[in-house]
Amino acid sequence: MNIYTPLESAVPWVIQAGILAGLVMMAGGLLVRRRASAAGGGVLPDEGVSVRNVLEVLVEMLANLAHDRIGDDWRKYFPIVGTMFLFILVSNLLGLLPGIEGATSDANTTWAWGIISWLVYTWVGIAKHKHNYLVKFLGPSFFERTMFGRTIHFRLLAPIMMAIELPLDVARILTLAVRLLANMFADHTVIAVWIGLVPIGVPAIFMGLGLIVSFLQAFIFSLLTMIYIGLALEDPH
Repeated sequence: MNIYTPLESAVPWVIQAGILAGLVMMAGGLLVRRRASAAGGGVLPDEGVSVRNVLEVLVEMLANLAHDRIGDDWRKYFPIVGTMFLFILVSNLLGLLPGIEGATSDANTTWAWGIISWLVYTWVGIAKHKHNYLVKFLGPSFFERTMFGRTIHFRLLAPIMMAIELPLDVARILTLAVRLLANMFADHTVIAVWIGLVPIGVPAIFMGLGLIVSFLQAFIFSLLTMIYIGLALEDPH
């Protein structure tokens, strides 16, 4: 029994969980906006630990990482990476609460984010390099000749490399989705089992570990996406 059960016959629980995560993100954003718009709020941080302080630390950490991994154009792609990180993190944390399932415990969510990640960096590469983006899948150039005013690269292994590189590129969807799903499903299952067996004391230990796992999985997912975007922006050779 969880909070999604009453509406599950009309709305699948994973959709409800995704909406809940989105509402939590919106509430956090509105809270930060209200605090920042107050007198002196845009300059001075809150005292102690607050939602605003935590979010600012997370955003600054991600921004520095995005600049290092993506490059000077990181601001263009930071909104999608930041949204990805926060949604996955909030969903992971919701799954730690008794009676609430996190959306990342369902394969539909993890596959969806894996596909989104792939579409984003593929679109970035095509927008940057146009048809030359496909060069990255053709393998090395063994020699080149200048013909009719153009440099022609002879990639003798292109058919073989294309057959290898394209599936490997698409397989990133699988690795992103399965890594996130396996870790979060296992983590939430262990906590649920211990809550059922020993409701007091022991589950707190695993919930503490779950906090670390939740953050790490959101971090790894967004980090890999930033790395893939950075690679897509590099000039193909």
